[in-house]
Amino acid sequence: MTVVDAESRFHVLAVDDSIIDRKLIERLLKNSSYQVTTVDSGSKALELLGLRDEADDASSPSSSSPDHQDIDVNLIITDYCMPGMTGYDLLKRVKGSSSLKDIPVVIMSSENVPARINRCLEDGAEEFFLKPVKLADMKKLKSHLLKRKQPKCQPQIQPEPEQKLEPPPQPAPKPEEAVVEAIADGISISDCNGSSSSKRKAAAMEQQEGLTSPESTKPRLSNSSLAVET
Repeated sequence: MTVVDAESRFHVLAVDDSIIDRKLIERLLKNSSYQVTTVDSGSKALELLGLRDEADDASSPSSSSPDHQDIDVNLIITDYCMPGMTGYDLLKRVKGSSSLKDIPVVIMSSENVPARINRCLEDGAEEFFLKPVKLADMKKLKSHLLKRKQPKCQPQIQPEPEQKLEPPPQPAPKPEEAVVEAIADGISISDCNGSSSSKRKAAAMEQQEGLTSPESTKPRLSNSSLAVET
């Protein structure tokens, strides 16, 4: 196996005080192509993760030990019943840490206690397996591992501003169309141009015809003149 293959595999930290159960879970995880690190207590698990137990810090003269190392863990699977720190206590410590709270935690137990199971799930456990753990249980871990592998914040693509399309300019009406529209509206072309000269000319011509007509030039006889002639 190359270094690239080793880095591409998921790393699981298995915690169990029973050596038999610890070997069993290690074999199942390796058969499922996981990298595995096993420890026998919750305190050692915290030490590997970079969180030392408060009791160990008080009793230990130094803040670090030769075996202390920070490892990149993708998932923690732990037994519930362990001396000292239980699996539930380990769950609470991991979820209470700002640097480790995103690591999925799976609890195992040989006791089927609904209240215990519900409490673990409500406080952040991803799964609760009943012992003996089976190979089929290992397949359930994949979804939780893939969930953590996804990036937390993906760059958001800002939508481009929509370009408003201006309506195309309306072509100016042709002279013929203007005449047709004016006639349809009952308006003369002279009225559209604001001129009434044609009307004035027509009135003047009518007056001239009236003055030059023969009837207008005939002399009008008064009633007195008609009486003298008779």
